[in-house]
Amino acid sequence: MPNIIGVKFKPAGKIYYFSSEKLIDSDNNYIPLKTDDAVIVETANGLEYGKVALTYTDIDDSEVSSPLKPAIRIATKEDEKQVERNAKKAKDARKVIEEKIKKFNLDMKITDIEYTFTGNKLIFYFTSENRVDFRELVKELAAIFKTRIELRQIGIRDQSKTLGGIAPCGRACCCSYYLSDFERVSIKMAKVQGLSLNPAKISGLCGRLMCCLSFENEHYSETAKEMPKINTEVKTPDGKGNVLNVNMLTKMVTVKIIKPEGAEELKDFPVALLKWEKKKVNSKAEDDDEPLSDEIKELLD
Repeated sequence: MPNIIGVKFKPAGKIYYFSSEKLIDSDNNYIPLKTDDAVIVETANGLEYGKVALTYTDIDDSEVSSPLKPAIRIATKEDEKQVERNAKKAKDARKVIEEKIKKFNLDMKITDIEYTFTGNKLIFYFTSENRVDFRELVKELAAIFKTRIELRQIGIRDQSKTLGGIAPCGRACCCSYYLSDFERVSIKMAKVQGLSLNPAKISGLCGRLMCCLSFENEHYSETAKEMPKINTEVKTPDGKGNVLNVNMLTKMVTVKIIKPEGAEELKDFPVALLKWEKKKVNSKAEDDDEPLSDEIKELLD
């Protein structure tokens, strides 16, 4: 399926595909596009403003849903001004809805507000630990803003993605900086990587397990199969010893060797030089061998 472009509506949002058949000049040639060029596209909610993430490309049929809606045109200066006006109106709408939330005593927190490009819908994103009956709130908002109102409840991870911030590593949160989707993250990933199960060290700003635990999980999981467990008895070029520590990145193993005279010696060896009795591991049993604390359970989705 040739001549498709990928568009993002938010900096770290998903990529949506559109047909580029209308992006042609008077000579029937495709208009040159660069990444981050602004375009107006047709969506289920009407016309929308987005940024090009993928220029003209061929995408396999299985990756897109047909028929694709078209990209209408390159965004004009007037389109840019419309986006700015929408952003200002959305900012002004925050004070109104927060007053109404207090009026109806609703247990909800607004995290983001946006107008669709044409202004035919005003969307409020909120978080809440409970279900919220906001029917009366919607009626009042519709009467005030004279447009369709939509309230979307989002999760704590989506809230962090929307608000952004500085992660424990000192860099911008991955979710708000570049991740378009949340990957599955588990406590086992922290265990395999030898990380402390202290919630303060493995949780992000959202209070859930850090997304980055999954980034190198494949490497650690595969390497762990080649490495001996702590306290395993191994044969080294210098004699028998017990494993004290393993380094998954360098594939080095620290071994405590007992000398014939009773003296102890700590020495590092490449794992390829060691021999030990390898046992089949029941992955489920390995997951369950250490009970999780209440604090750790709270980190899980």
